[in-house]
Amino acid sequence: MSTTKTRIAFVDDHPAMLQGLISLFSKNCDYDIVATGASACDAWKITEAHRPDILFMDLSMPGNVYSVIEDISQHLQDTKVVVCTAFSSVDSAMRALDAGASGFVLKTSGADEFYSAANSVHRGDLFITGEYASQVMRGLRNRKQPEPTGISVKLSAREKQIVDLLHDARTNREIAASLAISEKTVKRYMTTLMQKLHARNRVEVAVMHNS
Repeated sequence: MSTTKTRIAFVDDHPAMLQGLISLFSKNCDYDIVATGASACDAWKITEAHRPDILFMDLSMPGNVYSVIEDISQHLQDTKVVVCTAFSSVDSAMRALDAGASGFVLKTSGADEFYSAANSVHRGDLFITGEYASQVMRGLRNRKQPEPTGISVKLSAREKQIVDLLHDARTNREIAASLAISEKTVKRYMTTLMQKLHARNRVEVAVMHNS
């Protein structure tokens, strides 16, 4: 039985929120808190130095938060970023996910939702606070798409089914259950889809192809 803990870090310039996250995850023996910080600059330094599996970071703190998310997603891809915000802004969520974040959670969420966010992104899923998931995915799909490149990407029937379920912000586990296939098979399809569509993550897969 593996005893490897999930390495996690928190960056937030609100001391009460930071302490709350530390207290919450300290109670769970599955997690090892490796670092904390209070700015976008701290987020980059912590990720570079400690390589946590998951980084929870505030959207409203000193520094260019979106730029740091993009840098982490491009250069330190083993770290999954979950953004936290006090505001239920669909635009903010879309911008964070565009930058490469794997999760979006409201600071007012309960403990179970924070744990769900951590567990989801750690296994390679996307996590969006429940009541905003459909709005965020719809917003990502409906905005103006880039001009066609002239290259047509053909998806198989199964790949189209998976993309359709991604549009509903379904997790790999939910997709597997819906299609009666294994979660491992879903992950293989996801890897193929990202390669075909030149997508960095499952969010881009969902928004780059409208089946």
